Amino acid sequence: MTEGSQQALHMMEQWLTQMHGVRGVSPKTTEAYRRDVSGFLGFLGNHLGAPAGKKALAAITISDMRAWMASERTRGISARSLARELSAVKSYYRWLGEEFGIETASVSATRAPKLKQRLPRPVDPSAAKALIERVELQNKNPWIAARDVAVVTLLYGCGLRISEALSLNRSDHPLPEVLRIRGKGDKTRIVPVLPAARAAVADYIKYCPHQPPPDGPLFVGTRGGRLNPRQIQKTMEKSRLQLGLPATATPHALRHSFATHLLEAGGDLRSIQELLGHASLSTTQAYTAVNQARLMEVYEKSHPRSKS
Repeated sequence: MTEGSQQALHMMEQWLTQMHGVRGVSPKTTEAYRRDVSGFLGFLGNHLGAPAGKKALAAITISDMRAWMASERTRGISARSLARELSAVKSYYRWLGEEFGIETASVSATRAPKLKQRLPRPVDPSAAKALIERVELQNKNPWIAARDVAVVTLLYGCGLRISEALSLNRSDHPLPEVLRIRGKGDKTRIVPVLPAARAAVADYIKYCPHQPPPDGPLFVGTRGGRLNPRQIQKTMEKSRLQLGLPATATPHALRHSFATHLLEAGGDLRSIQELLGHASLSTTQAYTAVNQARLMEVYEKSHPRSKS
């Protein structure tokens, strides 16, 4: 490995260490950053004919950035994935500017590709209820059927991501009225737990033959290990096919439905934002797939000038 290559690798590892250790970026996000920035540095090495050391990184131009983005699209990278990669590269360059005074204008000025907005497609309340009832019929083993019902009830009743539901431990049972959830980016939020969700989990525990320790998984597979999300996804697939629902009726769609149905019932956007754990209100607006007239009604009620 050349001196330039060693320097490039060392700087990237320094950045990743600071992102994880000082700024609290999760291990999964740190690994994603490593992949994205490593790919970028690898491209620069081939593009410039030399390792992407400090001097090369400081001399980057908008033309170089465009060449990298064009190369990624040629490889079949989607616009959404490329936007994520560019975000990681920009984050790296911000750090380079802070640590080494490297000029970042060319990278900062690079625009991400335009993305088509992917609106979530929630299921309506009656379909959500039917899905939960149908899930119970997918397995003849009573404890597995009860387990799957408990998971999907949490997704719909609390707006949890499937990873959040399956990360719960045995010590979380019996579920309290308010649950502390650690979501994306290790951000913690408080979520009320409906009686129906608490009852579903209690029913599952009653039938479950496995007794993991307090720090073991709440939801287990057939061998007693932490439940794989694919099992719930497969159960949902069978259920939606039997009910004639579209392919968009996934476990994550129940989270969309939780948000949408709350807003349709008069819920406040800010409160729903907190329940979902969104950093930005605009993300919550996209999640709550309701019509524009309904949104305007909510805005009118909440706008300060409407109360004068």
